[in-house]
Amino acid sequence: MPDTTQTGTTQTGTTGAAATVSPEQAAVEQQLVDTVVASFDHAEDPRLKQLMQALTRHLHNFVREVRLTGDEWNTGIEFLTASGHITDDKRQEFILLSDVLGLSMQTIAINNPARTGTAAATEATVFGPFFVDDAPEIPLGGDIAGGAAGQPCWVEGTITDTDGRPVPGARIEVWEADEDGFYDVQYTDQRVAGRAHLFADDHGKYSFWGLTPTPYPIPHDGPVGKMLASVGRSPVRASHLHFMVTAADHRTLVTHIFVQGDPQIEIGDSVFGVKDSLIKKFEPQPAGTPTPDGRDLTNQEWARTRFDIVLAPAES
Repeated sequence: MPDTTQTGTTQTGTTGAAATVSPEQAAVEQQLVDTVVASFDHAEDPRLKQLMQALTRHLHNFVREVRLTGDEWNTGIEFLTASGHITDDKRQEFILLSDVLGLSMQTIAINNPARTGTAAATEATVFGPFFVDDAPEIPLGGDIAGGAAGQPCWVEGTITDTDGRPVPGARIEVWEADEDGFYDVQYTDQRVAGRAHLFADDHGKYSFWGLTPTPYPIPHDGPVGKMLASVGRSPVRASHLHFMVTAADHRTLVTHIFVQGDPQIEIGDSVFGVKDSLIKKFEPQPAGTPTPDGRDLTNQEWARTRFDIVLAPAES
């Protein structure tokens, strides 16, 4: 499908050739847009009215710009239908689609503007399709791995507000893939691994054992994966560890940290989630190096990292 831009009554394709849309045809198309937009005039909720009318205008403008064919329209319907069929309580293909189109990150950018304070709030990034409610609680210094394969990694930090004050008791949800690139919910044995929640101490400090993150592909055996393949895009995500932090009177933070030196960061994260402030150094530790809590890793290499989190105030 050629990339086209409609200007006035002409439509210009990538070859530079111009296809004329007559004034009469343009008027017919615009009349339909106006009629559909007006059909939402009596919506009782003004925000819903705004959303539906703007969505209508943009969808029609897209169709008119690219001069969408009937076959292309049908392919789009088939794509959305297939996305619905593959979606279940453990896989959300529409979130995946939103992620790979950058829509998720754009929504995050709009809803997490820069804020004032002694320290800038930690940047947010995509939620992803693999969060699960009711992850088990672990104590400070506990292990989220739950038997998942991978290199042990000690993670620690503090949680403060934008004025540098500790946020005691903040709830920290963490989840990640194993070294094979799979989350627990992608297995069929009902395992719970690579996820947990814990609470910051009275000084806002937290710590836990996880796994050193590794790159992995997003699920690409469905419609979204086929779309990426057809346009020559990689499904691979940069190595990362997910966080969701909640505390009274503070804005909920959904974010993750990335591994400094991961080549995938330069190649490109398939969901556009990488931000420079979230790239952290994961320091390798030789086997036998004493651990912060006395864990015996005499025969195993491990890593450690620090992630200090700054929460923005709740909106008034």
